[in-house]
This record gives sequence, structure tokens and C-alpha cells, in this order.
Amino acid sequence: MPDAPGQTDPMGFVIKRVYDRAEASDGYRVLVDRLWPRGVSKERAELDLWDKDVAPSPELRTEWHHNRERFDEFAERYRGELDANDAARALVALGEEHDRVTLLFGARDEQVNHAAVLIEWLGGHGASVDRDA
Repeated sequence: MPDAPGQTDPMGFVIKRVYDRAEASDGYRVLVDRLWPRGVSKERAELDLWDKDVAPSPELRTEWHHNRERFDEFAERYRGELDANDAARALVALGEEHDRVTLLFGARDEQVNHAAVLIEWLGGHGASVDRDA
């Protein structure tokens, strides 16, 4: 929300749980999970894109399985996957096409999840990232 008249909302990539209500301020909504989130209808998700290919590989996701103690190892390996992933580079370009891109994820933990790694990777590869959203 703008703080002063004439000030615009911050732009760039943000992350949000897919279970949270869709809002107009979300802009372009992209689900970045390989699996469809339980209990969420396609209508409720209000997606513009389901980008399965930018999610961690099935092998990495299965090995990690949201184990907090192994998050650093997971993050390092996932960043390696992103570096070699054409879909990740396409996501950077998508951010140039839209003022706001909300990356949606299904994990319960809002801090320890692949979307947190992904948004940091995007910021390190020239994408505008709004970490305060």
C-alpha cells in the first residue's frame, strides 16, 4: 500500500502461500510447486501460470521433504538446479513483462521452503524482488 499520495506500490517478485486469498495487488500469479496443492481448487488459486519446471526436481524434493535441519544443503542444491534451468531464466524474463509477479507455494513454513530460495536466486540474477511484501 502506498505511504503517500502519488507513491506507487513496490514492484517485483514476491512470494505468498497459495492458501492465502488472492488479491488484485498480487499481479501475475505463478504457482511454483511441482505438485498441485491439496485442497485448493483451480478457481480459488486464480493462477496465471503453473510453472512446474522451476520447482525443485522430484529427487531433491523427496530427499529434503521440508527437513529444517537440511535446509542449507537443500538450498545449495536447489540453487545449482536453478542455475542450469531454462525455466528459471524464463521466470526472470517474466518479471520484466509484469510489474508484480507473485510466486505461490504450498509449504506450511513461510520461511523454510523452496520459494524462499527461488526468490533469493531471482534477486541475485537481476530480477526485482520485493522482500517486504
